[in-house]
Amino acid sequence: MSQLFDTMPDPYEQWFHTPIGAVVKQVELELVMRLVQPQHGEHILDAGCGSGIFTAPLVDAGARITGIDVSLPMLEWAEKRLPEQTFLAADMCDLPFEDASFDKSVSITALEFIEDAQQAMDELWRVTKPGGLIVVATLNGLSPWAARRRKKAAADKDSVFNHAWFRRPEDLAALVKVPGEIHTSVHFDKKAQPDDARRTEQQGREQNLDTGAFLIGCWQKSI
Repeated sequence: MSQLFDTMPDPYEQWFHTPIGAVVKQVELELVMRLVQPQHGEHILDAGCGSGIFTAPLVDAGARITGIDVSLPMLEWAEKRLPEQTFLAADMCDLPFEDASFDKSVSITALEFIEDAQQAMDELWRVTKPGGLIVVATLNGLSPWAARRRKKAAADKDSVFNHAWFRRPEDLAALVKVPGEIHTSVHFDKKAQPDDARRTEQQGREQNLDTGAFLIGCWQKSI
């Protein structure tokens, strides 16, 4: 699985610099930051940090980050972006940390590439301090984006989405035994113009739709 993303850092970064990719990043990041609420001095685990594109805003908010990923090229990109933070190669399903090591644990669009989602979630829960937050985002199986990605994977044996598990909001919620918040965003089409995408996104939020491409959950670990 580690080799799956070794050629991805540059294409992944470039996608977010396209007009529609920039809108996707904006709406996803707004939701991530609203749920994580990073505070100055907090030690946050970013599991599946990739190139650090969603890690940097946590650092900007004053948090101290430990990022893990299975891809060394992704980690190298993250280290260049955030040289004062800690990054290491590790598996989300077997985190090399003591219990209650972090104030909060975050994972953004990594869970879809892990078959044993329950083990990954249990590990995030284990390493988070009592009273801390666990925020996990993944690709939503109810989204039209998922349908298109499945179709692409069927036509291209080399597609990364041949290795993806597209989970639904209820699947994500079922991974945790306590109630939490579940939201989706990115309700617009990939081919939408940026202004149209923003309007569609606002409508999706107002209607509280569960079909956005970006699925995210937030839970607080009981004290």
